Amino acid sequence: MSQTRLYLTAPRKDAERIFAALETEFEDDGLPLAMIEQDEERDLHELSLYAEDDAEQAAERMQAVLADLDLDMAIERETLPDVDWVALSLEGLKPVRAGRFIVHGSHDRQTPQEGEIAIEIEAGLAFGTGHHGTTSGCLEMIEKVVGSEQSKNALDLGTGSAVLAIGLARLAGIPVLATDIDPVATKVAADNARLNGVSDLVETHTASGFDDPIFAARGPFELIVANILAGPLIELAPQLTQHAKAGGSIILSGILERQHDAVRTAYIAQGCRHVETIAREGWVTLYLKR
Repeated sequence: MSQTRLYLTAPRKDAERIFAALETEFEDDGLPLAMIEQDEERDLHELSLYAEDDAEQAAERMQAVLADLDLDMAIERETLPDVDWVALSLEGLKPVRAGRFIVHGSHDRQTPQEGEIAIEIEAGLAFGTGHHGTTSGCLEMIEKVVGSEQSKNALDLGTGSAVLAIGLARLAGIPVLATDIDPVATKVAADNARLNGVSDLVETHTASGFDDPIFAARGPFELIVANILAGPLIELAPQLTQHAKAGGSIILSGILERQHDAVRTAYIAQGCRHVETIAREGWVTLYLKR
């Protein structure tokens, strides 16, 4: 669907007043609003509101906001092309290296160098392109753990794009259960597993919690990877630990540096031993043993 950009130019002081008023006016509509400096020397700023099929109504509301502010300014329009912004944004993502792994999109497909493991990811609507500190930290930790242990089965909890599950399957050649609470993510994960030639090892499944029978059927797991958020990781600590095999490994991420101690404490309370922590871009990845 094409968009209409409604925009105007004003001095900084007026632009800030207009921006604040438009933000309040369109708060419940979810329409993107932006302000950029257009001319530093003349102190001019451009405000833009992006509307879809309600452009005419949005323009009238913008005009009413200006009237309330006692401002008389022309609102101009620009029709934007119908663009797949997700695909366009992915085109700008450069390959990411994390240990032996190189994560890239189809727009940057390349032959990996000797010793590298290439993972091609089209994230779509699911999280995980390798560009986030949590994902790259997990990939580095996976390489360390797989290099020192002989895990025979693994769980990627909250798989998103399946980048971690694919990395595990490619590196260790073991079966991986990749689950997510979001069926859209599960579909993206399955597509990416096929794309990377590991659909025979990576099984994707939509599961809302550990009460789903697939965990009991496929577990206990010798390696569990969970790149979600600190809050859910703490809440899931008892169940997640129970599904790890005695002596098994647990890799956790999605954790801010300031949340590190709380997550580690939650798992130590379940009988786990902390082995190592990797910090990347303000996030941490924990490696624990049950």
